[in-house]
Amino acid sequence: MKSTMQTPPLLISSLLRFGTTVHAKSKVHTWTGDGARTTTFGEVGVQGAQLAHALRRLGITGDQRVATFMWNNAEHLAAYLAIPSMGAVLHALNIRLFPEQLIYTARHGGSEIVIVDNTLAEPFGKLLAHLPEIRHVIVNGPIPDDVRAALAEPEHVEGVHDYLELIANEPHEFDWPTDIDENDASSMCYTSGTTGKPKGVAYSHRSNYTHAMGCAVSLGFSAEDTTLVVVPLFHANAWGFPYISMVTGSSLVMPDRFLQPEPLAQMMAELKVTCGSGVPTIWNGLLQHLDSAGGDVSSCRILMSGGSACPPALMTSFKERYDVDMIQGWGMTEISPVGSLSFPPAHTEPGSEDDWSHRRSQGKILPGIEARLVGDDGVQPWNGEAVGELEIRGPWVTGSYYSNGSETDEELADMESKFDDGWLRTGDVGTMTETGYIRLSDRSKDVIKSGGEWISSVDLENAIMGHPAVAEASVVGVPDPKWEERPLATVVIKEGQEATMAELRDYLSDKVAKWQIPERWALIEEVPKTSVGKFDKKLLRQRYADGELDVQQPS
Repeated sequence: MKSTMQTPPLLISSLLRFGTTVHAKSKVHTWTGDGARTTTFGEVGVQGAQLAHALRRLGITGDQRVATFMWNNAEHLAAYLAIPSMGAVLHALNIRLFPEQLIYTARHGGSEIVIVDNTLAEPFGKLLAHLPEIRHVIVNGPIPDDVRAALAEPEHVEGVHDYLELIANEPHEFDWPTDIDENDASSMCYTSGTTGKPKGVAYSHRSNYTHAMGCAVSLGFSAEDTTLVVVPLFHANAWGFPYISMVTGSSLVMPDRFLQPEPLAQMMAELKVTCGSGVPTIWNGLLQHLDSAGGDVSSCRILMSGGSACPPALMTSFKERYDVDMIQGWGMTEISPVGSLSFPPAHTEPGSEDDWSHRRSQGKILPGIEARLVGDDGVQPWNGEAVGELEIRGPWVTGSYYSNGSETDEELADMESKFDDGWLRTGDVGTMTETGYIRLSDRSKDVIKSGGEWISSVDLENAIMGHPAVAEASVVGVPDPKWEERPLATVVIKEGQEATMAELRDYLSDKVAKWQIPERWALIEEVPKTSVGKFDKKLLRQRYADGELDVQQPS
C-alpha cells in the first residue's frame, strides 16, 4: 500500500526559506575585536540571494564547486546557505591544513570560484598559482592594493572582486530551484589527512537536512538561545550549526579570527551566550582564563564539546565553578558529523554518579543512526562490556569517499577499506550499553597493546588531567623490548604550578590498574594539535622516535 503523503525534496533552500522568514529576527553576531557587528537571519537571507545572483553572473549555472577560505562570520553563513540552495556545491577549505594539503583538497574538489576573508587573502594568494581551476576570487573586506594585485597575477584568474561591491546591486530575492535531486551533493568536506591524503565527503541536501533535524530535536535549542559557534565552518560541516540554526532559530555568535580565551569570555559576557560548541582545548583555555581573570558566563547553560574526548575534570570544573553543563558530542566528518550526544537519561539524579557516568560517555546515538560493534569474532552485544570497532549507517552517513578519477589503485583500495558491507568503519573502539550509550576507549590506531593486554590512552589522559597542576596530557604507545608496547605520558603543567613526574605517577595509583601506569614521562610546553584541534599523537610518536623528548622514568 502506498502512502498518501507528498514527497517534496529535502533541500537546503527549504531550511534557508524557513530560517530567514520564520526566524527572521534571530541574530548573527560577528566579533570584530572591538565588539560585535550584528545582522539578522532575514538580512542574511537577502545577502544569500544577492550572492546567488552574483555567482550566476560569474558563470555558476549548475553544480560547480564554490570554495570558501573564511573564518566564522555572517558572510560565511550566507555562503553556507546560498551556494547549495542555488544548486552549486559548497567546498569550505580548511585554512589550517598544510599548504600541500590545501592545494590537494582544492584541486581534488574542483572549485572554480573562491570567497576569501580579507585577513586570509595574503596567505591564500600564495596558493593561487597552484590552483589553475580558480577563475574568480571574491574578497570579503578591504585589502591593500598589493594583495589585490597578487591575487590577480595568475593568468587563470579572470577577476578579483570585493564581496560587498559584487552583490550590492543584485536583487534581494532569488528563485531558488526546486528541481534539485535531494541526493545531489550540496557541500564537500575533507578529512584532516592524519593518515594519507585527505579524503573527500560529498554531503547531500538530504543528509544535511536530516542531520539538522536530528540534532535540533536532540540538542533542544530554541529561538531563545544564543549559540557561540567556535567550531570552524571549514571543519566537519561546522557540526551542522548553520543548518541547525535555521531549524531552531537560535541566534549565532561567530567569533571570526578571535578564538583566544579572553575574547571568547568577552563574547559570552556581552552577548549573553547560552550555548556553545567547540573542541576540548578551546574550553580548557576558557576555563583557565575564567579561573585566573574572571568573567561572566552566568547566561551559559550548555557547552557542547567534540572532536576528541572531553576530560572529566574539565566537565566537573565547569559545572562546579560556573554551573555550566558540558555535553560531549561524538562524530566524524563522514557523518555530517554528529552521531551521538551525552545528555543523561531523564531518570538519573542530577549530580549522581550515574548522571556523571552518562555525561562522560560519548553519548546516546541520535535517532536515525544505526550502530554496531564488530570484534574479532563478529558483531558484539550491547551490554556495556563487549568491545569492538564502532560501525554505523544512516541517512547522514557517507556510503563512500568522493573520487574524481585521479586516485591510484592503492588509494582507492584504502578508501574502500573504510566500509564494511554498507556500514562505515569509524576506527573507534569501545562498548555500547543496552540503551545505546557509546563508551569509546580509543581510536584503533592509538590503543596501546602491552603484553597482550589493551590500554586505553584516553582513560590515562583523563586520569592525568584530573591532577590540579596539569593543563594538558597526551598518552601514546612506544616500543618496549619486554612488553612490545608501553604508554608514554607527555604532560603540560599549568603556568605557576609545579608537579614532579613521580608525583603524577603516584597520583594514578588509585585511578587505573597498576600495570597500566606509564613508566615513561615527558614534560612538554604544549601538546601538538592537528588542524582541527585534536592531539597529534602521530607527531608525538615521531618526536619520541627522533629523541626530541626529554623522557624521564621516575623511580
